Amino acid sequence: MRVGVFTPLLSGLPLADVLKKLKAQGISTVELATGNYPGNAHCKLSMLDDERECDAFRKLLDDNGFSISALSCHGNPIHPDAKIAVEHSGVSRKTVLLAEKLGVPVVVDFSGCPGDGPNALRPNWVTCPWPPEYLETLKWQWDQVVTPFWKAHGKFAADHGVKIAVEMHPGFVAYSPENMLRLRDIAGPSIGCNYDPSHMFWQGIDAIAAIRILGDAIFHVHAKDTQIYERNLPMSGVLDTKAYTDERNRAWIFRTCGYGHGEEWWREFVSTLRMFGYDYVLSIEHEDSLLSAEEGLNRAATFLKGLVPTAQPGAAWWV
Repeated sequence: MRVGVFTPLLSGLPLADVLKKLKAQGISTVELATGNYPGNAHCKLSMLDDERECDAFRKLLDDNGFSISALSCHGNPIHPDAKIAVEHSGVSRKTVLLAEKLGVPVVVDFSGCPGDGPNALRPNWVTCPWPPEYLETLKWQWDQVVTPFWKAHGKFAADHGVKIAVEMHPGFVAYSPENMLRLRDIAGPSIGCNYDPSHMFWQGIDAIAAIRILGDAIFHVHAKDTQIYERNLPMSGVLDTKAYTDERNRAWIFRTCGYGHGEEWWREFVSTLRMFGYDYVLSIEHEDSLLSAEEGLNRAATFLKGLVPTAQPGAAWWV
């Protein structure tokens, strides 16, 4: 297992400078965004059709000793606005093709969220079963939009030898282990998850116990923390819509690793991942509004490198 970095936190720098900065931290693995919500500062889809650009990109990574853990295109490919859906799903398909071309095994994405019917303009995230029209909406979403899209997209990824890691994120149809595994059952084994424990914490899901539920469906992992503010929680509950920058009044905020949960928790997290077969990358994602990108990166890298086992686990003497 090794520590990597999801590079949008350094989007103000050219990729060459990003690699230099990360190399100084002892990091040699990156997760690169190709478009949709994270943008594409460091990985251009134009490389699909431009061999010279692609060769220069490969050379830059090789010369600096870097590998790519995943290409990421977090978007809403089933958005009710057809223009957005076409744009986001197009980026997702091209990202799969670029991953195949570059030999990157994983593409990270969101499941997306449709509206409440064929004439909707905005996504409609259903969070309760009553009044009954909510369940009717949810059934329509899964039957008419989610299932056909993800069956086709899962096959497309499989045909190109790429796995899609769907990040469980509230606001989209796959936000918990239960509906993540439902999506995987529909779309096939090329669809799994990008496991970000920060999104489990604030939903009240035990992020270590969830590893045991997800098992080999975990294709990629984000290293990000969440801090719960017990003083504010009774007021707003976990479905808090205040701005992330309103830290004083929110029930929770995203934090750099170690600022929401301590070293003991993260040791158990890493150990359980390995126990259930994940021995790939912990990709640092910075969304901590109380620390700058520079501070967040430095602190997370230092914290995680002290916890991550680097040697392959060996068999016990009695095996």
